[in-house]
Amino acid sequence: MARGRQGNPTGVRKATVAGEGGHRRRPTALTLLAVTQFLVVLDVAIVNVALPSIGSALALSQEDLSWVVNAYVLTFGGFLLLGGRTADLLGRRRVFMTGLVVFAAASLAGGLAQSGGQLIAARALQGLGAAIISPAALSIVVATFPEGPERSRAMGVWAAVGGSGGAAGVLLGGVLTGSLGWEWVLWVNVPIALAVVALVPVLIDESRAEGGPRRPDLAGAASATAGLSVLVYALLGANDAGWGSSRTIALFAAAGVLLAAFAWIESRAPAPLVPFRIFRVRALLGANVTALILFGAWFPAVFFISLYLQRVLGYEPLTAGLAFLPLSLGIILSTRVASALATRLGVRSVLPAGLVLMAAGLAWLGQLSPGGSFAKEVLGPSLLLAAGFGLAVVTVFVAAMSGVEKREAGLASGLINTSQQVGGALGLAVLATIATAHTDVAPGGRPSETPAALTEGYQAAFLGAAGLALTAALLALALIPRRAPSRPRGSSEETSGAPHGVATHAVDAQGFSRGS
Repeated sequence: MARGRQGNPTGVRKATVAGEGGHRRRPTALTLLAVTQFLVVLDVAIVNVALPSIGSALALSQEDLSWVVNAYVLTFGGFLLLGGRTADLLGRRRVFMTGLVVFAAASLAGGLAQSGGQLIAARALQGLGAAIISPAALSIVVATFPEGPERSRAMGVWAAVGGSGGAAGVLLGGVLTGSLGWEWVLWVNVPIALAVVALVPVLIDESRAEGGPRRPDLAGAASATAGLSVLVYALLGANDAGWGSSRTIALFAAAGVLLAAFAWIESRAPAPLVPFRIFRVRALLGANVTALILFGAWFPAVFFISLYLQRVLGYEPLTAGLAFLPLSLGIILSTRVASALATRLGVRSVLPAGLVLMAAGLAWLGQLSPGGSFAKEVLGPSLLLAAGFGLAVVTVFVAAMSGVEKREAGLASGLINTSQQVGGALGLAVLATIATAHTDVAPGGRPSETPAALTEGYQAAFLGAAGLALTAALLALALIPRRAPSRPRGSSEETSGAPHGVATHAVDAQGFSRGS
């Protein structure tokens, strides 16, 4: 018999959790991957509560402080496509471990920073590590768990830790900053990341796309990364510079040119970074469009709840963090329910329902009052928001990874994570502008800081987010098919020895009904 790479028979793909006892290792491997994803999402939010302490310690201006957060988001969003495709080509486990090492080293360097420039550079490097980790980890989940109820449950766990990471970041950031110092919001990552690196070789075997070139599409990678980075940078600064300013217009134009160049390069590349045939999978296309709007509503919601608690109700950072516990627990519970519902009722039924629940919770938050309380103003709508988000986030990730060849799992993961990050940045930029426009102006010409004025702006932002969630629900109904997603014509699955009909049946079981 002919032999392929690493002594395997030609055409046989090495399983991600393989060998004797592989099935028993799957839950432990999933836990490991989920913990890593939790860290990646956590670090978007965990620094927020520590910003005043960082500003005092490093003598940073308000503008410089914003870049402690933005530097992470910028590189995270910009490098996701490259990270996902590299995992497919060079080996998912290898790339995953490389990202963890980069993430741990950057976290250590950030805590040791003696100047704002050093800290911002470390945060940018952290974002790069996260952009490598996240798509590689999700592609390992896809390669490990067969399509059907088992993968839906795995996606539920993945979505639960990812969805609750942002809310938990506010809580953990307050605890660490208040008890140990701001450095520990970064240093806490180091031992966890190194522990995961040590355990990965024991629990997860290597897998990669078999056949085809091993060299990434460098021209496509450069244009995509530059285009996405400039786009995220434009979105992050649009609210301060003004949407109609020459700076913002020039940045959006540059991003458009770079992304158009990327599309031109990919249409002619022999081994493109993003083969456009992947968008023939309707479930993937619909999920990415829906996710862009979904996270455009979700990220700002967490942001404005935190502002309302601290700037209107007067909560200290630790108290504000504790107030997010019901939201985090609600997400964890609803994601567990979502996995079962997706299998029973179908993604196309559960996803819009979750988005409608989100819209209802956000509209309820749009009724905030300046003299309210947590129990009266925040608790009820945050639980409704958590229930809807849990249902939506599981099913949108399930849809995004369904019907995609395993050899392109990293690419599909990079796409859905890019939609998540760009959608969040876009939503926050737009809704922050809406909030500012609906805040009364103080005598000096700047937005008023009174509780009544701030609340009015937050109300407008929450109502805008509710509109986004409803839009996402309509898009999900229009774009995501009822029937099982089909693979692009002419494509072939990574060979695993299963008959073709097995894969089709498994996709049906994953939550897409057979009716059209």
